[in-house]
Amino acid sequence: MKVTPKKHLGQHFLTDSTISARIADSIQGHMGYKHLLEIGPGTGALTDFLLKGDKKITAIEIDNESIPFLHSRYKGQENLTIIHGDFLQTDLNTVEENLLGVTGNFPYNISSQIFFHILEYRDKVPEVVCMLQKEVAERMVGEKDNGILTILLHAWYSIEYLFTVPQYVFDPPPKVMSAVIRLKRNDRKKLGCNEKQFKALIKVAYHNRRKTLRNNLKSLNLPTEYLANEYFTKRAEELGVDEFVKLTNEIEELKRK
Repeated sequence: MKVTPKKHLGQHFLTDSTISARIADSIQGHMGYKHLLEIGPGTGALTDFLLKGDKKITAIEIDNESIPFLHSRYKGQENLTIIHGDFLQTDLNTVEENLLGVTGNFPYNISSQIFFHILEYRDKVPEVVCMLQKEVAERMVGEKDNGILTILLHAWYSIEYLFTVPQYVFDPPPKVMSAVIRLKRNDRKKLGCNEKQFKALIKVAYHNRRKTLRNNLKSLNLPTEYLANEYFTKRAEELGVDEFVKLTNEIEELKRK
């Protein structure tokens, strides 16, 4: 039985067991969770090494061809559950009652959507160890020009860049370099501001990355004297989570007056 990588699913199967082992070894079990969800196991390159650990594994795969292959390969494996489905449509509360780690070689075309979905369950997912496009990984940890997703992730997670992965260890080889990162849930319980307004402000601030905050925030109809502050000559990418929290509270206060 052979599984063919499918372009429309963004599949690039990992062929180097050394890389698979390194990814599995990078999982630390932050906050003591006992259940690990693997996104897109494909042919089981990473699954093999996850099963060597002490955690219960749930593997969710959308590819119709991969499912029978996985069932055949792992027949009788008691601590592995294979689900045929779409992670982006999965209610993680139905997978496990308590904490749940997430791992996988994320399809690069939907990696951002995967992280947005994880954020919805941030109090349930204490750790994520995953592989994704190197450029995206660098943005995640703040090494390159960050964006909306980076700010939202850093509000709830600490993010580490672990190692770089070359193209030739995949079938088929992607056109870009890859990287493995680790996210660990931080101690933040509350943002300290209205979360809905926080997200809305970030989207407005990043509306045009080249423009200053002053130009991007004009659409909020804020007082001219407020935006005249030299602070607003900065660009959104120069601000961190705490600064966006502070701005959210200031703007809400202005709008109440």
